[in-house]
Amino acid sequence: MEPEEPVSPATPHPASPRPVVRHRFARLGDRFIAFVLDTVFLFGVFAVVDAWVFMRWGAVEGNELQLTTASLVIAITLNAVLLFLYGWLLEATCGATLGKAMVGIRVVGTAGTPVFPACALRNVLRIVDGLGFYLVGTVVAGCSGIRQRIGDVYAHTAVIEENFGTGRRVAAIVLWMASLAGAGWALPHICSVNDRVPTRYLGQVVVRTGRAGNSAYLKIAGFSVEVQPPSAGE
Repeated sequence: MEPEEPVSPATPHPASPRPVVRHRFARLGDRFIAFVLDTVFLFGVFAVVDAWVFMRWGAVEGNELQLTTASLVIAITLNAVLLFLYGWLLEATCGATLGKAMVGIRVVGTAGTPVFPACALRNVLRIVDGLGFYLVGTVVAGCSGIRQRIGDVYAHTAVIEENFGTGRRVAAIVLWMASLAGAGWALPHICSVNDRVPTRYLGQVVVRTGRAGNSAYLKIAGFSVEVQPPSAGE
């Protein structure tokens, strides 16, 4: 028998370095445009929701709409929940809201934290960033090296530029326009039916708005505003 040759241990190959992926952080101008687009979209959603709430927990008498405390509390609560869910779910699952997708920016994590809790915290802290019509968030992001607002700092997120592709951008634009068209169609139908729900609590009227002759008015507690269009001779 021939002697077996000794087997030398395999020399480990050096691990190839992972490619470094560099992102361009989104400009504040692009984030502002995305914010405006999202605001317009949400305005249509809120208009439908608020109209439905006001027609059920408010009252219509002649040309006057009367808003009770209950109707205002329900409307504000639903608006806040929808605002949070819109930003949280779309950013956590798709990386971007409709406005961000149309502009071409997305939210990413900076510390490897789970995406759902991070995006939830990011959107909760809009309460702080939104103070002064988002002046606080804008100033903080402008002073940050990677343009993070307060919500981004605590949630360990950042907003970067992203090429979503033509298909996703077109889908976002179509959905954005369809939602506004749907809101415009639904509002007259909702406002034509006053199916009031009686309430045992918070039923006092706090806001009145309507028309009297050629003028429109708004009354909130003891405060009243009346708007009258100029006459033809003026």
